[in-house]
Amino acid sequence: MSDHAKFLLAAKRVITQEADALMVLSDQLDDSFGEAINLLLNATGRVIVTGMGKSGHIARKIAATFASTGTPAHFVHPAEASHGDLGMMTRGDVVLVLSNSGETPELADLVAYTRRFGIPMIGVASKPKSTLLQRADVAIVLPNLGEACGTGVVPTTSTTMTLALGDALAVALMEHRDFTPENFREFHPGGKLGAQLSKVSDLMHIETAVPLVSADTAMSEALLVISRKGFGVVGVTDANGRLIGIVTDGDLRRHMSGLLDHTASEVMTAGPTTVAPNALAEEAVALMNDKKITCLFAVDPAGAGQAAGFLHIHDCLRAGIV
Repeated sequence: MSDHAKFLLAAKRVITQEADALMVLSDQLDDSFGEAINLLLNATGRVIVTGMGKSGHIARKIAATFASTGTPAHFVHPAEASHGDLGMMTRGDVVLVLSNSGETPELADLVAYTRRFGIPMIGVASKPKSTLLQRADVAIVLPNLGEACGTGVVPTTSTTMTLALGDALAVALMEHRDFTPENFREFHPGGKLGAQLSKVSDLMHIETAVPLVSADTAMSEALLVISRKGFGVVGVTDANGRLIGIVTDGDLRRHMSGLLDHTASEVMTAGPTTVAPNALAEEAVALMNDKKITCLFAVDPAGAGQAAGFLHIHDCLRAGIV
């Protein structure tokens, strides 16, 4: 067997073993999971997530997932806790402690602190009789399965199960709180994810930047507005300020003969396609692609029909929405 074939065989063995472990974890979850959720929901402070070694790396990720999905949380290193960081925990917090063995010595001071000051503690370990789970308010027992490393000593299967458990806790909390993509964006304003969750109102031009003229505006003046605003179009409003039409380059070409003798309402295309200001910008891009247009006026469907803003495809491209 070639080296590459051996590598592939090892990879498939590890992934299969860890996938099997996740199924066992799913089957074995019991009421302790619901009790843990209740503790987390009732916390008036933050969720403190902690663990040592590889469990600590998993704890950092779980804390970050909690924090980004509406559950205030942060990671506390157990060794640093013994040197002053215990002060980061207060009444009202809930502590989530991760330890595969449940006997990690570096956790002793932190666990004792939660007991002394009545801070609720959720313990996650694979040994039901371990010190951690015996002292926890809620004990979640991980299936005690072999690690996928072959030697049985490198945290692999155990850390995968712990990570999945953390995701399960976070998602259960999200669903209970009806956490929406809009909420998610508040914690993820940057990068690709932030762009995907941007609203039209985040990107649109507003107030004097919106290209608008009244219906009786002479086309000579409308052309100046088109030139000054720089979008290549102008919206047309009635006497009450409602958007009733749009003048595009296509309209200009169709009325080229005697263009300056017309008013904006005589040249416009009536009933332009619009988008709600609170719609996702990705929805606006999809609408522009479907209609084969490059811009949209933002009109609140519950409003009086006035244009609240103007969105150009270039605004979306600059924000990373494609």
